[in-house]
Amino acid sequence: MDVSVVIPVYNEEGNLPELFKRLCATMDSLGKTWEVIFVNDGSQDRSLSILRDFHKERPDVVKIIDFNGNFGQHTAIISAFERVSGDIVVTLDADLQNPPEEIGKLLDKVNEGYDAVGGYRKQREDNAMRKYASKIVNFARDKMTSIRMKDQGCMLRAYKRSIVDAITKTNEHSMFIPALAYTFAANPTEIEVEHSARYSGESKYNLYKLIRLNFDLITGFTLMPLQFFTIFGFLASMGSMALVCLLLFRRFVLGSEAEGVFTLFAILFMLVSIVMVGIGLIGEYIGRIYQVVQARPKYMLRELIGFDK
Repeated sequence: MDVSVVIPVYNEEGNLPELFKRLCATMDSLGKTWEVIFVNDGSQDRSLSILRDFHKERPDVVKIIDFNGNFGQHTAIISAFERVSGDIVVTLDADLQNPPEEIGKLLDKVNEGYDAVGGYRKQREDNAMRKYASKIVNFARDKMTSIRMKDQGCMLRAYKRSIVDAITKTNEHSMFIPALAYTFAANPTEIEVEHSARYSGESKYNLYKLIRLNFDLITGFTLMPLQFFTIFGFLASMGSMALVCLLLFRRFVLGSEAEGVFTLFAILFMLVSIVMVGIGLIGEYIGRIYQVVQARPKYMLRELIGFDK
């Protein structure tokens, strides 16, 4: 198999028919053997029924993974990664904001020798809040991690099979696929891709989910927040120690003030700062353990359609 296209689906009944028509036209025109793996991530609309119709229409290319609940976009992608057949794997959202016609541009870049090709949106068709929130998150990720991406929110990406295999071997529960791919890639790159307004429906990412996703990104790829906390504790401890010395000097040389209450406050601040240092150090170890020992099932399957028994 030349190419596997992975598409997570959650309540996208209004987009799926147009997506499938355009995807088939695009992939058939490329002259490559291909498959598409749709992952139904607990949809509550007619998405699964529509996907079954796709399989009946094109059983040669359509495969379906059906979850028994909603486990999240990146978990859905991982489940497909574990079952792909293609030498190149493309991820694509089902909302048609990234046109499937752009897939050929990513494949050309992979054929040039890049092992991970990410898309960055030419002109985002999102609301102002999403745009500015994305800029803030991209800035924070750039400063706190070694991951360099222009547009981490764009899921139109292509990976060589070796990168996909490396991702599936990780033992993490909360995954951010583009960042993992960047970590494992020896020669990553990004290209500009078109971006359109949603064809139908509304985004499934509310503000809380976006914050949680990006928090997983930061904590999953760096211990810098914990290190900042530890450094702050040390600095606070040094400052409070200096304050203690100053107040002791005033008490015994210049005379006591307010019956020594400020001296007690200074000592209390010093002890609290020391506790903060201790919490930071413990957090360093817990953070490292947390990255290693997660072993819960990532998802639960209800049905596989189109895969060899």
